[in-house]
Amino acid sequence: MNQTPPDTPDTLDQTPGDNQPPVLSVGELSGAVKRTVEDSFGYVRVRGEVSGFKRAASGHLYMTLKDADAMIDGVCWRGSAGRLEVQPEDGLEVIATGRVTTYPARSKYQLVIERLEVAGEGALLKMIEERRKRLAAEGLFEIERKADIPYLPEVIGVVTSPTGAVIRDILHRLADRFPRQVLVWPVLVQGDNAAAQITAAIEGFNRLGPDGPVPRPDLLIVARGGGSLEDLMAFNEENVVRAAAASDIPLISAVGHETDTTLIDFASDKRAPTPTAAAEMAVPVRSDLIAQVGEDGARLTGAITRLVRSRNQEVTALGRGLPAPRRILEGAMQRVDDWAERLRPALTRVLRSKDEAVAAQGRQLVQPDQYVDAKRRDLASMVARLAAVKSAGDGKIERDLRDTHSFGQRLDQAAGRMLADAGQKLASFESLLESYSYKGVLERGFVLVRDASGAPVLAADALAPGDGISLSFRDEGIVGATVDSVGGDMPAAKAAKPRAPKTAGKPKKKTSPDDPQGTLL
Repeated sequence: MNQTPPDTPDTLDQTPGDNQPPVLSVGELSGAVKRTVEDSFGYVRVRGEVSGFKRAASGHLYMTLKDADAMIDGVCWRGSAGRLEVQPEDGLEVIATGRVTTYPARSKYQLVIERLEVAGEGALLKMIEERRKRLAAEGLFEIERKADIPYLPEVIGVVTSPTGAVIRDILHRLADRFPRQVLVWPVLVQGDNAAAQITAAIEGFNRLGPDGPVPRPDLLIVARGGGSLEDLMAFNEENVVRAAAASDIPLISAVGHETDTTLIDFASDKRAPTPTAAAEMAVPVRSDLIAQVGEDGARLTGAITRLVRSRNQEVTALGRGLPAPRRILEGAMQRVDDWAERLRPALTRVLRSKDEAVAAQGRQLVQPDQYVDAKRRDLASMVARLAAVKSAGDGKIERDLRDTHSFGQRLDQAAGRMLADAGQKLASFESLLESYSYKGVLERGFVLVRDASGAPVLAADALAPGDGISLSFRDEGIVGATVDSVGGDMPAAKAAKPRAPKTAGKPKKKTSPDDPQGTLL
C-alpha cells in the first residue's frame, strides 16, 4: 500500500495531478477499512474470557473477550443468540466463532459472534461450580426444602425424551415392580431449547389441578441417559434448577450415569444414579409387597390367636380361684327370707301407730254444730255494733252536708272573681296585640309587600326586576304587581287606566268557593 507523505509546506500547495492520493471522506475511509478487515480475516475462532456481558432490550448480546495481552469487543445478534449452545457469563472462558468487522461510528473493530462454546472442560466445570455456589447461597439446596417421596404414588409424571431408551427402561421397570399410571411430557434433553422445554414441563405438571381432565402426578421423574458434560449442560441451567426447587410435586432426578452429577440433583427431592434406579425408588416391588402383607397377616393372626389363648388361660385360672356361684347366692337368699319374716310384723306395727295418730287428730277436731253456733254468735255481735255505729253517724252526715254546701258557695264566688280577673287580662293583651299588629300601620296608608312565596319583603335588594309581588291594603284587598326596577330612578309612569268610582261603604271581601263562612260576613 502507498503511504501518504507527511504534510510539509512544499506539498500542501500541490494539486491532485502532482502524484497525490485522492481526498477521501471519513465515511469512504471507514468503508474501505471495513472491507479490508472483513476480506483479510473472514471467519475466525477466538479464545478468551467473557467480560462486561449484557443483553440489550432488542435481544442482542454485547460482551468483551479478553486475555492477558489484549481484548476485543464482541456482539451477537438476536437471531444467533437464540441458537447459542452456551449462554455467556462474566468470567467464562469461551471459544467464539464469527467474523471480524468494524464499527465506523466509533472507529472500533469487533467480532460478530455466531457460535459460542466453552473453552475446555475445566472452564465449564468452573462455571458450573460458581453457579452451584450462588444457588446454594440462595437456599435452593437446603435439606428443609426437600419433600418426602410418596410410598406408592397413583400417577407418575416423567420428563424425558419420548424416543430414547430411558423412557422404555422406566416403563419396563415400573411394570415389573408395581404397575402405575405414567404421564410422559416429551422434551429435548440436550441442545439449544432443552433447558426451556424441561423447565416448562416441570412447571406444567405443577399447574395441573387435582380435579382436571388430566390427573395431577403424585411424583415427578426427570431423566436422561449418560453423555458428556456438554450433553448434560441443559440440566445445569439455572432455570431448570429453579423449576425443580420450586416444584410442589416431589421430584426425583435421574440424569446420566452414577458418576454424573448435575445441578438439578442438588435441587431435587431425591437423586437416583440412573433412570432405572429412579423407577425402583418410585414404587415398591408388588410381589414383595404382597408377600410382606401375607407374612404380616399370618404374623398378626398368630399373635391374635396366642393373645386369645393366653387371655383364656388367665380367665380360667382366675375362675378356679372364685367361689361357686351357688355358695354366693345361698347367703343372699337366707338374708332375703330373714328380711321377709321381719317385714310382716314391722308393717303391722306401723299401721297400728298410724291409726292411733289419726284417732288423736280426730279427737282434736271441733264438731260442725259447735262451729256453726260460734259463727252465729259472732254475726249477732257484729250486727249490734253496726247498729250503734249507724245511730252515731247520722248526725255527722248532716254536719258534713252543711259544710259541703258552704264550701260550694265560697268556691262559686272565688271562681267568679278568677274569671273576671282573667277577662280583664285578656282584654289588656288584646289591646296590646292590636297596637303591635301590622294592620294598624296599614290604616295609616301603608301597604304590606309580599314576594311570590308569600313571605314579607323587608329590603329592596331582596327583589329583582321581573319578580312578582303582592300588595295588601287596609281594606284587606290584595293587588298583584311586577317589579320594574330596583334602586335608582323610578321608570316612567305608564298611562293609568280609568277606574270606576268606588261605592260607598266598605267593599265586600271576596270569598272562596271552598270557604263556607264567607256568606255569613
